[in-house]
Amino acid sequence: MSSKPRLRGPGSSRESGEVVLEVSSLNLGEPRKRWRSAFIAIYCTRALRSVVREIVCRPAETVINLKGIDKNVSIDPSFASDDTKKLINMVKEKNLDAFHELEGVDRIAAALMTNPETGIRGDDEDLKRRREAFGINNYHRRPPKSFFYFVVGSLKDPTILILLVCASLSLAFGIKEEGPREGWYDGGSIFIAVFMVVIVSAVTNFRQSRQFNELSKVSNNIQIDVVRNGRRQRISIFDIVVGDVVCLKIGDQIPADGIFLDGHSLQVDESSMTGESDHVEINKDVHPFLVSGAKVVDGYGQMLVTSVGMNTSWGEMMSSISHDNNEQTPLQVRLNKLTSAIGKVGSVVALSVLLVLLVRYFTGNTVDENGNRQYNGKKTKFDDIMNGIVHIISVAVTIIVVAIPEGLPLAVTLTLAYSMKRMMADQAMVRRLSACETMGSATIICTDKTGTLTMNQMKVTDFKLGKEAILGNIASAIHPNILELFHQGVALNTTASVYKADSASEPEFSGSPTEKAILSWAVQELNLDMTKMKQSYDILHVETFNSQKKRSGALVKKKSEETIHVHWKGAAEIILRMCSRYYDKSGVVKTLNKPEQEGVMHQIEGMASQALRCIAFAHSPVEVAHQNLVEDNLIFLGVVGLKDPCRPSVKEAIDLCRKAGVQIKMITGDNILTARAIALECGILDPAKSTGKEMVEGVEFRSYSEEERMTKIDNIKVMARSSPSDKLLMIQSLKKKGEVVAVTGDGTNDAPALKEANVGLAMGIQGTEVAKESSDIVILDDNFKSVVSILKWGRCVYNNIQKFIQFQLTVNVAALVINFVAACSAGEVPLTAVQLLWVNLIMDTLGALALATDRPTDELMDRPPIGWKEPLVTNVMWRNLIFQALYQIIVLLTLQFKGRSIFKVRELVKNTIIFNTFVLCQVFNEFNARKLERKNVFQGILKNRLFLSIVAATIILQVLMVELLRKFADTERLNWMQWGICTILASLSWPLAWVVKCIPVPKTPFLNYLKWKRS
Repeated sequence: MSSKPRLRGPGSSRESGEVVLEVSSLNLGEPRKRWRSAFIAIYCTRALRSVVREIVCRPAETVINLKGIDKNVSIDPSFASDDTKKLINMVKEKNLDAFHELEGVDRIAAALMTNPETGIRGDDEDLKRRREAFGINNYHRRPPKSFFYFVVGSLKDPTILILLVCASLSLAFGIKEEGPREGWYDGGSIFIAVFMVVIVSAVTNFRQSRQFNELSKVSNNIQIDVVRNGRRQRISIFDIVVGDVVCLKIGDQIPADGIFLDGHSLQVDESSMTGESDHVEINKDVHPFLVSGAKVVDGYGQMLVTSVGMNTSWGEMMSSISHDNNEQTPLQVRLNKLTSAIGKVGSVVALSVLLVLLVRYFTGNTVDENGNRQYNGKKTKFDDIMNGIVHIISVAVTIIVVAIPEGLPLAVTLTLAYSMKRMMADQAMVRRLSACETMGSATIICTDKTGTLTMNQMKVTDFKLGKEAILGNIASAIHPNILELFHQGVALNTTASVYKADSASEPEFSGSPTEKAILSWAVQELNLDMTKMKQSYDILHVETFNSQKKRSGALVKKKSEETIHVHWKGAAEIILRMCSRYYDKSGVVKTLNKPEQEGVMHQIEGMASQALRCIAFAHSPVEVAHQNLVEDNLIFLGVVGLKDPCRPSVKEAIDLCRKAGVQIKMITGDNILTARAIALECGILDPAKSTGKEMVEGVEFRSYSEEERMTKIDNIKVMARSSPSDKLLMIQSLKKKGEVVAVTGDGTNDAPALKEANVGLAMGIQGTEVAKESSDIVILDDNFKSVVSILKWGRCVYNNIQKFIQFQLTVNVAALVINFVAACSAGEVPLTAVQLLWVNLIMDTLGALALATDRPTDELMDRPPIGWKEPLVTNVMWRNLIFQALYQIIVLLTLQFKGRSIFKVRELVKNTIIFNTFVLCQVFNEFNARKLERKNVFQGILKNRLFLSIVAATIILQVLMVELLRKFADTERLNWMQWGICTILASLSWPLAWVVKCIPVPKTPFLNYLKWKRS
């Protein structure tokens, strides 16, 4: 017999792949035995490593057959293409036969390597393989509009097209007459100027388009709860993969196609996909299919994701929809009307100038720089005539370009885009552009309490069992049977969950703040073992919580017994009215007669007056399970008081709103005493002035007659125990009184109120997807201070637009009057087509950028809300622009007619001085436009670096136009004294503005006087 160890490998008579080390039993000495043992240990370790490496490195299987799957076996989640299509089509077509053929959700979950209880593994490798196999949860978006698209759009402007034609003719005749070296200047300069206007306009629009697209992506990034590796976590809808277990609750949007796993009373609204308004009840047997894009309207549950992204009907539909933001806000509509009216006036002036110049030209009254007549009848060459006519037409068209304030709609787009970006930093995501400006007119804000005025950090601070307050160690102070009933009532009648990675780790709670607070209290104070309770009991039926009934119920059965209990939890006074008996701490059931009930109610009121939210528990044993839970003759278990402290900044924010002329009304589902305590703490109610008429319960409010409601509504500051229908009624009544109403909401049932309000504000943290979709703005941090920030931004948007209107109308009036008077009297215009286009660029694009991007200031809150019927151009603006325009007209016409004699210069130098003074007047007037009423126009100017940069850029470009681009701009170099005179003349607009702002203006709008005269 051989004395050497023998290794039997894959080729041996044993099974292939088995590694065996056989050692014959020999009589070895002690040292040799130790060496032999070491050798065997080392060899075995190496052999095991090679086996493990072979298993780990084995390539993944690429095919899984959906049929005949053992659900207890883990299988690689990589389907064959046929099986993948079968699964996708099964949910799309809601094919119940195919579902049963695949032997139900458990077998499909096993095929997808998903544990229905703990979900997928969820590590990076697992997620990567699932995405490679089944795709990502996103749809193909249409490519965003390119820069070239906006260039083409700018070139489609009729006036730009006419200018291009004129430039082409001027270029052709100029080259023919003077040769390519000198003849291209006039036409080429217009081409370059038009090109600059088009490019700057296209760049601005392109940037705003990209910004809106970025904000759209943020608004589509919905957060969803999933279970991965046994842990419930919140992830982006775009991160969901096939095999995920998704937790659904009321208000959620279904993120992908899938199959119902487990849940209670789950109903969905599929109208976004099917157009049918009837709600679909989801269950395991008859309707287990959940389609992407549908909304959960009732109940809660879990689903298994079977297809994502472009493999869902929702993905296909969304990829075919254009996401262009063509919404026109009310302010843009009003500005379009104003632009049209100004454009008509400008067109009349331009046509008049055209006729005057043509008549003067053909009558021989137009002379060139040397004083020679340009038209000498038949002696004049055809090319000279055409060149003269083209020059006249280009000037007239350029006057139209300057007169039509295309910058007004651009200014709105700029200020809205800028405001939306900044508001994101201030925790507000704008979903509808019109909401930005509407907030500037808001007169009333109807706000929730929980999470908006308070911090949404619930904690149980008080507990009463029956009639008795329990202090110290609660678990040992009450009878074990009652403790077990509390365990049932908390663990089995909740939508919250608890997760512990191991026995030594701290528990993690997920769910709504109220549910988390109660569950945390039960785990820590009552020694609740959530896992054990779930394993020991079956939940037979659930009635989910809703804001109408303000309670939730569950019918439960212990697996080891036949006992069935119904458990209720909800608003303390509502649960108390359902009870006829109660427990004492020794476990004895006692009758809850009227005096006893009043005593318990008195305790609840005492807790509520301390700003505690009171949640009561009740139960009853039942003999037979029914779908309709028992609602009377219950046994009262006890009540917990939850404290949610006010946000530190909320009182200051409410005072700021009151100062700004905006009323705050609190609408809450809480007890009226809890609501009063919070309202006093936040400053909504003044204890010195409170008469009791400021508070009302929802039941009382809806019982008022319409006349009574309209009379009392102004005094109501707090509405407690309100339902969503009460909130809707409040908003409708306020709107009938002419108020502009902003309202906050977070629940699915708040959707009608959010849509009805002038501005709907949804909560970003606690708000459901239904509420967010119904809103205009999403408050990302659920903080009332952010609501006040939005109010400031709304006023800022309107104020920035008014600044730009004043600035642009001043330029329009001055330019039109100067050109018209000069054309009619002298037969020429002082500003060339290129110079007018440069002025147009300054006031349209650069002016809009400079004035439309001011940030909100506290002084905006010192004035009342902006009335919807208030004219865009106020009396203050008329006063400012008329005096500034008159000053510019006087100065420039003086230079036009007396400039040569005053400065002793040639005609071209005089025209350059006029052009330079006119541009510098606009630069200085930009400072004046920053403050419509305040005399100090420099306040806060250092905070707006963009404004200073644009002013600096304008001055630098103007110097280049005058000093270096003489042929292009048709200018002449100026000396230091001439530059100084131009600057002094322009800067005089500053003291003029200071003096003008001392002149009082009437409150009645200026245009109303014209209407009275007509009538």
